[in-house]
Amino acid sequence: MLRYANPANFLRLAGFLIPPLAVVTAGLLAVGLYLAVLAPADYQQGETVKIMYLHVPAAWLSMFVYIVMTASALGTLVWRHPVADAAQKAAAPLGAGFTFICLATGSLWGKPMWGTWWVWDARLTSVLVLFLLYLGLVAVWQTFEDQGRAARAAAILTLVGVVNIPIIHFSVQWWNTLHQAASVFRMGGPAISRPLLWPLLIMAVAFTTLFLTLHLMAVRNEILRRRLRRLSILEASAAETPIATTGGFADALARN
Repeated sequence: MLRYANPANFLRLAGFLIPPLAVVTAGLLAVGLYLAVLAPADYQQGETVKIMYLHVPAAWLSMFVYIVMTASALGTLVWRHPVADAAQKAAAPLGAGFTFICLATGSLWGKPMWGTWWVWDARLTSVLVLFLLYLGLVAVWQTFEDQGRAARAAAILTLVGVVNIPIIHFSVQWWNTLHQAASVFRMGGPAISRPLLWPLLIMAVAFTTLFLTLHLMAVRNEILRRRLRRLSILEASAAETPIATTGGFADALARN
């Protein structure tokens, strides 16, 4: 993986991976949504259970993206990985998007099940904190003009905020919440019947490949944006040098 710390190598890798990933993502989303529509209604929740095909994958991705950002933060602070800060910056808006989908679909699902759009229980509150963390990280990148300072500040904030991930995951076990416990990855196997489980798993993989595709595109754009900025600065410096030289020559003539 160290060879892809070189931005040029990463750009070549991204250019190779993005087209097939996009095709796979489109296919998985089409199959997952098709199976979700055909899936039977739940005996308790009825057709509203189908909201989980967006809600659950978005919830998984909201935490997965933050773990990716944590790894990138370590790459920035510990190993000085040249692409790590670009990867972290590119992931923050995507993580905020998945977390927003999780919160929005959770509210839509909670209204008919719980009788309210929102409750301040541990799971929902900790996910809201995660959403605010993402927005804060996006703001950090926009606040500092120096990309090096922004990368270090964002990396520190990311490492501090990672404590929220186990809180989200174990909140249902640690506190008495309205949110249901894990029903897919648990001891004893999934508690969901197979006609409902397969579309969910396919949608989870589709959301994951969607994130990988968008993340590679965003990191590539960030690297190219930084290259363009450096070239613009060099061009501006080169344009100012002859002017300064000419001015100095004219002053010398005036003095003579």
